[in-house]
Amino acid sequence: MSCSFELGHYREILEAAHAGGYRFQRFGEGLERGDLFLRHDIDLSLAAAVQMAELEADLGVATTYLLMTESVFYNLASSEGVAAIARLRELGHAVGLHAVYPNVQLDDRFDGVVSWHNPNSEYMSVEIPGAVNVYAEPYFSPPTYRSDSNQHWRSGCPHEELRGGGFPWLQILVHPEIWVYPGSTMGQTMKAMLETENERRLEQLVDDGIHLD
Repeated sequence: MSCSFELGHYREILEAAHAGGYRFQRFGEGLERGDLFLRHDIDLSLAAAVQMAELEADLGVATTYLLMTESVFYNLASSEGVAAIARLRELGHAVGLHAVYPNVQLDDRFDGVVSWHNPNSEYMSVEIPGAVNVYAEPYFSPPTYRSDSNQHWRSGCPHEELRGGGFPWLQILVHPEIWVYPGSTMGQTMKAMLETENERRLEQLVDDGIHLD
């Protein structure tokens, strides 16, 4: 099995979790042995988020998508943003806030779940009134946490340990754009994402009545 950052392998990770007897849980529902808390911090691409969410739904998996209100890459108030939230909800996923510290404004678009964007140790685990901080106890502990940030698993791809039931419980952070767009390095993947984004922007210009001749 190749641990490449592709949707095919992502499907294998989810199937390994099923084989290992793990239960996909939502933040805020307590924590027991065998629980798996799978979250997605959406830094860059709503389209990638929806594509990954549809794959998960096909496998009967419900996860947590954390969206930004201060992103320079997408706008939740746009028609695309509204449609993306609606689609994530329709597929059965939770939708939380990916916040830029210290700004936490939970409105009716969000469940009471927060992850920090580019957190540091000074505030990473602080209590957030009225919400679950995914970086705080009981949901965060380095031995039972895996992240794919910058297309690199800090402690190795978790699929083998998941299949064998090696974790008592686990929180996994997965960034959809890393898996949806092709590339063997983070740089290649980001360039592929930008090429796709450029094509989408050209279509939007035409739809807005802009002549590109």
